[in-house]
Amino acid sequence: MFTVYGLNGRIFTGQLEGLRQLGAVQSVARVRAVEALTRRGEQASSAVIPGVIVAGPAPDTTLAALGGAEPQPRDALAAYAQAQALAGRPGPERHVLSMVEQLMSLDLHTVPLESTLAQGLAILGQAQVGQAPVVNQQGRLVGLLLRADLLPGPSNFEDAQAWAAWLARPVAELMWSPVPAARPDTPIREVAQALLDLRLPGLPVVDDRGDMLGFLSRTDILRALTREAPLSLWS
Repeated sequence: MFTVYGLNGRIFTGQLEGLRQLGAVQSVARVRAVEALTRRGEQASSAVIPGVIVAGPAPDTTLAALGGAEPQPRDALAAYAQAQALAGRPGPERHVLSMVEQLMSLDLHTVPLESTLAQGLAILGQAQVGQAPVVNQQGRLVGLLLRADLLPGPSNFEDAQAWAAWLARPVAELMWSPVPAARPDTPIREVAQALLDLRLPGLPVVDDRGDMLGFLSRTDILRALTREAPLSLWS
């Protein structure tokens, strides 16, 4: 389940398919579409999402071609435990990874809507994060501020006056809004797909009332790939 928030509050609540069809998110969020890669002389398939490069067949297609069935999480979990026991490395107990709440960061840093770019950049720098949710005076989500959007600055890097004017601008001028948010029970795979579709580096996580709970970034997902259970245990 996803919810989209903007300056005027909640805009949309629904599943991933509805989020894809919400044109306001893709246009207002300044999505920079990238043409899908094709071989010379071939045309891109209409089923390919613009900007998403498909590096191979879908997992179910590959399994079907091999005459096999997709492994179930329980089977993969049992096989992993057996392999660890045979190797004499019991290690920590592994669980199937499926929901946002299992990977999201609870160390939440937000940027007030009335902040300047200088203040927003200072918050990102102090927290050592590349993005942070923007909230209004009521603490409600209204946008997402990205460090990558703040750093280009004026074209003349040596113009101190231009830089001062740039950093004095309000974050509302550069934040991504409206912005989608995930729920704690949203499947990780759906969030990963939403990040690809919308070209976002992460999503805020909110509860049913819209209160901020945490943040799930691409880094959180990639870190889990290297530190958590193997991919066969991801549901």
